[in-house]
Amino acid sequence: MAEDTILQHWIFSQFILPFLLIFALIYAILEKTKLFGDGKHQLNAIIAGVIGLIFVGAVYPKIVVGNMILFLTVAIVCVFVVMIIWGFIFGDIKEGFKPATWMKWVLGIVAGIAFIGAVLWATGWYSDAKNFLFDQVWSSAVWTNVAFILVIAIALALVLKTKKGS
Repeated sequence: MAEDTILQHWIFSQFILPFLLIFALIYAILEKTKLFGDGKHQLNAIIAGVIGLIFVGAVYPKIVVGNMILFLTVAIVCVFVVMIIWGFIFGDIKEGFKPATWMKWVLGIVAGIAFIGAVLWATGWYSDAKNFLFDQVWSSAVWTNVAFILVIAIALALVLKTKKGS
């Protein structure tokens, strides 16, 4: 069995961290808005402390905030990964190989599909999504139609592009 650290202990995760989060947020808001006047640091700290203690005494708001913080951290990591990939593909290259605009968009679409696949894999939903999309009675008909529509759309785009260029 894995050993618990102090950060995993229920007192720390259920009381200390939520209290510190709410205390810091309320204190920062009171300091920034100067709701009780300028230089009222002690009053702002007392009010933030009381609100933080009331918050950790209630169960449901802690659960909601905990879930929102978990979502926020995952969303921040996802946005960070997307921004890194975007920078690699669409970044300004000073010298060397410079991909054409169409190549950048193709790489961007491939990177987006790869990112969605990575998120599905990381969350454990990959097999469920694969089963839903490809192992159903209707799957072969839908994907055949999607392939036909894509081929027709690409052909139309190429024909219309060459007519505009002429």
